[in-house]
Amino acid sequence: MSKKPVRIGVVGYGFMGRTHSNAYSQLEHFFETDHVPVKQVICGRSEDKVKEFAEKWGYADTETDWRELVKRDDVDAIDICTPNNSHYDIAMAAIANGKMVLCEKPLALNGEQGLEMVEAMEASGLPNLVWYNYRFLPAVTLAKNIVARGDLGRIYHYRANFLQDWTMSDELPQGGAALWRLDAASAGSGVTGDLLAHNIDCARWINGDIVSVSAMTETFIKERIHQDTGEVHPVTIDDACAFLARFENGSTAIFESTRYARGHKALKTFEINGHDKSLSWDLHDLNRLAYFDHDVPGETRGWSSIHVSDGDHPYTGNWWVPGLCLGYEHSFVHGAVEFMKSLDDPSAEKAYPDFRNALGTQYVCDAVLESAKTGQWVDVKRA
Repeated sequence: MSKKPVRIGVVGYGFMGRTHSNAYSQLEHFFETDHVPVKQVICGRSEDKVKEFAEKWGYADTETDWRELVKRDDVDAIDICTPNNSHYDIAMAAIANGKMVLCEKPLALNGEQGLEMVEAMEASGLPNLVWYNYRFLPAVTLAKNIVARGDLGRIYHYRANFLQDWTMSDELPQGGAALWRLDAASAGSGVTGDLLAHNIDCARWINGDIVSVSAMTETFIKERIHQDTGEVHPVTIDDACAFLARFENGSTAIFESTRYARGHKALKTFEINGHDKSLSWDLHDLNRLAYFDHDVPGETRGWSSIHVSDGDHPYTGNWWVPGLCLGYEHSFVHGAVEFMKSLDDPSAEKAYPDFRNALGTQYVCDAVLESAKTGQWVDVKRA
């Protein structure tokens, strides 16, 4: 059977532009899908940099204006790898021009904006994906499968964190190409939309919908020089956030994220406690899933470590021999694979977050920020 090309136009050649380009480059080498990505156009503001990127990654052409990119007849899908405040405009223009959309997370600046994107996308009938990539790591997918089978019994607790330390200097400016995450106008929020959104996506995927939250946030450095103006501006993002949550299944949760945890570059973990078993995962050891089974006889009962690399584990059989490890970059390959598989069989259940699913995560983030502002428990909207 001949392959069906999906000609991709990527907007943005930074960190996410590289991860997505690598995914498109690797997919056909390791996975069989009828639809295959083609690196058609890379788009960025600097003509010199975008041409250099195109040559390095094998793109057929370049653009310096996404408004022209979305109009091109030789592009089937737009991949948005830009700061959060541009997701809405690019996605809506892509939809208006009949393009599929793959969008970096979070979906939008807030739920109101996200709902407009969802309604436009669903009215168009176009395929769409949001790049919550951590769920595609084999150990995380295995955790999902174990919980979905009911192996843990009744779920009581879910806890997760995402800790970094890269913004602790008061000499660090906000805004600009590298530090837009510190500027609320570009990012929408701080750690809530950047880091906790990942944790919320995994939690909702594994354990079901979150129905209410009680949160607190803190901004430790109140003012920073803004790179666009050279002047001191207030900092209005959240440097740290912690919140309690209740799930629809009756379980409770604790989430924490900060960019002020000295010594942690990207500590991302979750633990799930059920009546019969528990699971735990750590990004720093991403190929392992910790597993506790209470049914094991007492003298040998304890936490075990599953090395998720065998042929019957999620995704791993397409890569190397058992025992060899995968990395962060493979999560994006697996996301791209799932999207291509859904194009192969549109009637099959989606194994990735689409706009509607990502809107649910956006609503949790909105509720967290509202709760932190009001000091009250807040019910989460249903997507």
